[in-house]
Amino acid sequence: MLVVEDDHNLAQAVADLLVQDGFDVDLRHDGDAGLAAGLERAYDVIVLDIMLPRRSGFRVCEELRAAGVNTPLLMLTAKEGEWDEVEGLDVGADDFLRKPFERSVLLARLHALVRRFERGRPSPIVVGDVALDPLQRRVIAHGREVTLTPREFALLEYLMGRVEVETARSEILDAVWGSDFDGDHNVVEVYIGYLRRKIDVEDQPSIIRTVRGVGYTVRAG
Repeated sequence: MLVVEDDHNLAQAVADLLVQDGFDVDLRHDGDAGLAAGLERAYDVIVLDIMLPRRSGFRVCEELRAAGVNTPLLMLTAKEGEWDEVEGLDVGADDFLRKPFERSVLLARLHALVRRFERGRPSPIVVGDVALDPLQRRVIAHGREVTLTPREFALLEYLMGRVEVETARSEILDAVWGSDFDGDHNVVEVYIGYLRRKIDVEDQPSIIRTVRGVGYTVRAG
């Protein structure tokens, strides 16, 4: 579990409680450090304060979600008013808890998030010699780990989730870049090229196939 809280005493008290409950806990005390940790490791849950130095909890959550990190996230705040909760949920938080809170309430909320996430936990996808783990955000291609940017990972995950389905470029653009994307539509071809250079090996066909006049499909062999 990752706890991002700038009040060191509160952060340690929460960490001690969670360790007693069986969690391994990483502590961070500002938004930049929290974002870096959330992008670097796969956690079961993130506890994130809103009022943080360097980068607010809202922005941390927003950037984690934009990078494809779907870890359950509980936001903490000492502020009053409904708009914190509205904004927190709007940027991708899964639950919200106001300070001060009872320890039993915090644990109950976190266990509920873990159970909810476990039920919907995405499974690894394997196509030919390429394996993609959505949770760990890892790709193994032909026995070697491949480093992808968040956008490359999102594109490969989308295509590998549609094995043998011929998908139009416009559909890919909407799914990976968003329906409001107004840039060059050739970006799909550009990123397909990036992926092929990273996951393909010489003398073997790519799992990403071009379908003339349509777009792309993924198939093994």
